Amino acid sequence: MESGKEIYIKNMVCDRCVMAVTDVLERLGLTPATVTLGRAELPQPLTAEQRQALRHALDGLGFELIDDQRIRTAERIKQLLIGLTRQSDRRPKVNLSHYLAEECRHDYSALSRLFSETQGTTIEKYFIAQKIERAKELLEYGELSLNEIADQLGYSSAAHLSSQFKTLTGLTPRQYKQRKEELRRTPLDKI
Repeated sequence: MESGKEIYIKNMVCDRCVMAVTDVLERLGLTPATVTLGRAELPQPLTAEQRQALRHALDGLGFELIDDQRIRTAERIKQLLIGLTRQSDRRPKVNLSHYLAEECRHDYSALSRLFSETQGTTIEKYFIAQKIERAKELLEYGELSLNEIADQLGYSSAAHLSSQFKTLTGLTPRQYKQRKEELRRTPLDKI
């Protein structure tokens, strides 16, 4: 439930985003109690003028204040999925639908329907796209084998990762690695 002190922000996908939003809030004199992906808690509710100034400052950095509860829920799902691809230790021990239902405190079928309606893709397709972007990043680093990358991203095998990778990119992971200089990754907020 919203207390008026919580604000929700679209397009926050990494720790740098958290730092950028924190910086904006502090420059506007709105010292936040906490800032996490997609959310900030302020010591007091925003005035209309503060909300407008914040909206303008965030828009200039590619972020957006979210007022619609449905969009907030979809953004929460995105943040959970991004977190799962970024930190292998956060991978749920249960299946994805149970994890999202528990974290969002909603029935998964309702979450799935809401996500598809607001985002134009399914949760599963979005999650796969996030995992493939993370695989691209890890391939570019060149520090892990394909088996290690598959394990880190929760794939049952390197073959399964390779199959999804080729389906989304048109290249095998090996081909991608060989052509990485000429290819560009998709920014996370554009997936």
